[in-house]
Amino acid sequence: MSAPKPVASRRGGRWIDEWDPENERFWKEKGERIARRNLVFSILSEHIGFSIWTLWSVLVLFMGPEYGIDPAGKFFLVSMATLVGSVVRVPYTFAVARFGGRNWTVVSAAMLLLPTAFAWTVMEPGTSYTTFLLVAALTGVGGGNFASSMTNINAFFPLRRKGWALGLNAGGGNIGVPVIQLVGLLVIATAGEGNPRVLLAVYAPLIVVAAALAWRYMDNLGPVTNDTGAARESVRDRHTWIMSFLYVGTFGSFIGYSFAFGLVLQNQFDRTPLQAASITFIGPLLGSLIRPVGGYWADRFGGARITLYTFAGMALATGVVVLASANESLPVFLVGFVALFVLSGLGNGSTYKMIPGIYRAKAQDLGLAGEEAATYARRLSGAAIGLIGAVGALGGLGINLAFRQSFLTTGSGTGAFASFLVFYAACFVVTWAVYLRGAKPAGATGEPGAPIAESGDRQPAYVGV
Repeated sequence: MSAPKPVASRRGGRWIDEWDPENERFWKEKGERIARRNLVFSILSEHIGFSIWTLWSVLVLFMGPEYGIDPAGKFFLVSMATLVGSVVRVPYTFAVARFGGRNWTVVSAAMLLLPTAFAWTVMEPGTSYTTFLLVAALTGVGGGNFASSMTNINAFFPLRRKGWALGLNAGGGNIGVPVIQLVGLLVIATAGEGNPRVLLAVYAPLIVVAAALAWRYMDNLGPVTNDTGAARESVRDRHTWIMSFLYVGTFGSFIGYSFAFGLVLQNQFDRTPLQAASITFIGPLLGSLIRPVGGYWADRFGGARITLYTFAGMALATGVVVLASANESLPVFLVGFVALFVLSGLGNGSTYKMIPGIYRAKAQDLGLAGEEAATYARRLSGAAIGLIGAVGALGGLGINLAFRQSFLTTGSGTGAFASFLVFYAACFVVTWAVYLRGAKPAGATGEPGAPIAESGDRQPAYVGV
């Protein structure tokens, strides 16, 4: 996305045709007030979107033996939601510039009524498995809200405030996962596991409220346009795909485990729906709350270092989970699994902070400086973030398919966890080899991770980002 000079007025409605947040006077006089207002209602819409995206992580807890669906079938069911939510992130990224941030927020929020209404219709024993798959796939539209919301808020704030604004926006959205799981726990505890429609009745009016508030209080930015050249350039850049691989390990883990946690507890440790629901929200909640900490530590110590330590920790926690799973120790299993959520949250923050740093460093390596370098970095990182977010979310699909296969063949999730351990080790190696090999130790200069030359060879500018 880019924000060129003011353009002629576009369609009717709440369009702002002059927007210059980098201008201190403009920002203080009216820009900050408008940006903050849009941020608040963007967070609300994205929060509901995440809740609906992960709706089936709760609904499967209501599906007892009378539904006739085995554990492998349930894992495949939630995988459909993950898949669609990942794929739609790409078009949602470009929809903001095409239709306007406020307009698209209203439309994308209102679209959440579709999967909610269809789930109300089919959520009963006797419904065919194919029908459940189609309805679960519809909830994927909630996953796209993250991409459009982040793209929209990115345009409202100046460079010096983007980290804070995007961190709040992302964290507020992610918390939609544990919130719907908490609401599901409340429904199971009060209405019983045979009343899934109560959960849907709670969320339907919230969707309407989110769409109505976005319509009333948000704005469209006329100067924001789709930069197709930057999109093509980011696709050709190897760092887009390297960071996508790393984001599979962080956000893919967060969303994949969010879908799978309750099912694993039910099918491997024989927890009742109420027992499972009373635990499943803890991991996503902690992972969401700690995401800004990962960004803060990345600012202070370098994103690549925090990401490296995160993957080391995730590999260690996965090792604990494998041992606990093999020995059927639920307390140790829970400690390891919750640690995975916390570490994935830290990694979400640190990997997102690496992206603009990589392209700013590349700009300087090309001989650019000042505003020219900042513009290059904004163009490339803005285009790359949408694709990285989409590919990263596919990691959730991989996790649930791995669980499905593991339970199908062995009746346990141990095999899936062992494969995750290997993947985190690969992420650790890639992070070190690409972004840390040859970097100075932290504190060796005023900038942690500054590149050094070895044997007379100049190191890449992005080393130590």
